[in-house]
Amino acid sequence: MTPLELLALFAIGGLAGFINVLSAGGSMLTLPLLIFLGLPPQAANGTNRVSVALQSVSAVANFFRAGAHHLGLSLRLAVPAMLGALLGARLALDVSDALFETVLVVVMALSALLMLLPQPKLETRPLTPERLTPAIYLAMFAIGVYGGFIQVGVGILFIVVLYRLLKIDLAQVNVFKVLIVLVYTLPALAVFVFEGQVRWGYGLALAAGSMTGAWLAVKVNMSPRGALWVKWLTVAVIVAIMLRLLLT
Repeated sequence: MTPLELLALFAIGGLAGFINVLSAGGSMLTLPLLIFLGLPPQAANGTNRVSVALQSVSAVANFFRAGAHHLGLSLRLAVPAMLGALLGARLALDVSDALFETVLVVVMALSALLMLLPQPKLETRPLTPERLTPAIYLAMFAIGVYGGFIQVGVGILFIVVLYRLLKIDLAQVNVFKVLIVLVYTLPALAVFVFEGQVRWGYGLALAAGSMTGAWLAVKVNMSPRGALWVKWLTVAVIVAIMLRLLLT
């Protein structure tokens, strides 16, 4: 790994960590970056989990220090997601590199479009155990399968389920999201480690940046205009990455 590659990993990791905590889409930057740096798609997919796991640890710790305590409910949501992630990770290791790259481009395009859709103004209320229906657990399992398979844009799916269906306010959605992602990412990462599809040097360099970005995001209370600028910047970078993927 060259010094320039190390700098790129830290910088893009920082941006991804910041974006993942405040909204979604960080892996749309980090996963293609790892592929551009020469990692095979499967190894890039596994290595990206190192960053996701450690940035989630950073975000969860900082949310808890800031007074957010939703451990019990988060774990209820995380268990089906974790089971789904184990299946998704296994499926990811069974597809060809060419198919995986095609899926990546399609997912990035759809996620970029979804990111720009305005969030409806909903009457939100705190989450209580009786609101966790079988349909919600099934949705968490499905998100886990998707996250275990590719991770890219998974935060958008959490927003759909937690904000639009359960009507939890977006600030609380972010708290639930990072804890659930942490719980399901660890076993998914273990699957990739067992198969030898993790490059630790790249993953830890990316994680150093993403943990810094996640820490900063927890400290920042962005205005709606600021959040919109973050979305547009993310989409612009994603479009550039997609063009690079399609032209190589």
